[in-house]
Amino acid sequence: VGQLSTDLGPELQNKLHHVVLPALASAMDDSENPRVQAHAASAILNFSENCRPEILTPYLDVIVGKLLLLLQSGSQMVQEGALTALASAADSSQEHFQKYYDAVMPYLKAILMNATDKSSRMLRAKSMECISLVGMAVGKQKFRDDAKQVMEVLMSLQGSHMEADDPITSYMLQAWARLCKCLGQEFLPYMSVVMPPLLQSAQLKPDVSITSAGEDGESDDDGVETITLGDKRIGIRTSLLEEKATACSMLCCYADELKEGFFPWIDQVATTLVPLLKFYFHDEVRKAAVSAMPELLRSAKLAVEKGQAQGRDNSYLKQLSDYIVPALVEAMHKEPETQICASILESLNESIQMSGTLLDEGQVRYIVEGIKEVITASSNRRTERTERANAEDFDSEEDELLREENEQEDEIFDQVGDCLGTLVKTFKTYFLPFFDELSVYLTPMLGKDKTSEERRVTICIFDDVAEHCREAAVRYYDTYLPSLLEACASENPDVRQGCSLWYWHLC
Repeated sequence: VGQLSTDLGPELQNKLHHVVLPALASAMDDSENPRVQAHAASAILNFSENCRPEILTPYLDVIVGKLLLLLQSGSQMVQEGALTALASAADSSQEHFQKYYDAVMPYLKAILMNATDKSSRMLRAKSMECISLVGMAVGKQKFRDDAKQVMEVLMSLQGSHMEADDPITSYMLQAWARLCKCLGQEFLPYMSVVMPPLLQSAQLKPDVSITSAGEDGESDDDGVETITLGDKRIGIRTSLLEEKATACSMLCCYADELKEGFFPWIDQVATTLVPLLKFYFHDEVRKAAVSAMPELLRSAKLAVEKGQAQGRDNSYLKQLSDYIVPALVEAMHKEPETQICASILESLNESIQMSGTLLDEGQVRYIVEGIKEVITASSNRRTERTERANAEDFDSEEDELLREENEQEDEIFDQVGDCLGTLVKTFKTYFLPFFDELSVYLTPMLGKDKTSEERRVTICIFDDVAEHCREAAVRYYDTYLPSLLEACASENPDVRQGCSLWYWHLC
């Protein structure tokens, strides 16, 4: 039932909640079989994750009541299942969970404070997770007083010696970030405690061992992932990478949430995360580093504008921009994953918006050259997929795979369009010499052999030029009018709408 809730959600939740939830609630009563109780609680977690609040709320009285009873169970397995289920129920129901807050929070705090022996480490870790998710659900006003008590416990834990394999470390990183999201600027006094270990985790070096491929056996350690390259076998300890990825994601979260309040840590975080844009050991590390770049620029820009940048001015923002923007472009060149490449383009677009006219001509050229390479690489990948589709052994399974890959390619080109649109809006006619170079790459995208998304995005780019460059855009009228009129006949309404806007702005 839990697996079906994940695989068939949210349709299963919408259509069968009246069957599934009472059955799971009944199974939680099976005290003779703690394993059944634990699995029932876990299934509640799966069900809640794809469930709208209005569906879940009518069942919360029964579910929360039974989960509270399970928290008092003698079985740690059952208690852990109840904690994760409560956390998910709170996260899914949001403000509707306020009704149960006063009954639930004392039990959660009791576990956090009393589950101190080594065998209870995971139980304590899950209590942190549950408390922080409940706090986010009910909001700052309700959670504020208990949050202060919880943070005192977390500070005490953070100051104590914890073993390398203690799961509390990773859970605590995430709990701190959720507490920050809940408390907002009120969290700032705790940042001096949170940041040093967080930066330390983000700076962890990958634990890599290299042996000959011919040496005997695979590693028996579940925490080590082994890959073979040529005549070498490379082992990477994944637990360190997971901690590093979590820490990088949390740094992005703090910058996003605290805005100008994050200013004191920008330099340390930037020098930590910029090199990780090319951290090819772990995709999630790169994703977090990519997402953080515009947030750092936004924090710096707001701090300068509001006079909270410790005497720094726009020269500091330009220095930070000079460090981040070229690094994003370089990472874009070398990124092997199309999905992450699209994320880099998205972050680059936001970073251009933050930097504005602080970008100099050389940097704009570097961005444009990078975009040319992205368009070329994307077109080459599409051509290769077309050739694969024409192969004799091509089947429906590969057809589905190709469709997904082409959708990712559409996302990349969509982000290219956003980047170019931002450059046009920022620099207006000064950008036209660069646009003339790019037009060689863009014009083919208007062809009938291109996807609707490629044609739509290209039309939007030309439309941005017409809108923001005004009279200077007239020189493109005769050249591109035939392609424009041809695109007007497209069956895709988005393409037709784009044509109308373009023509209107040209006129």
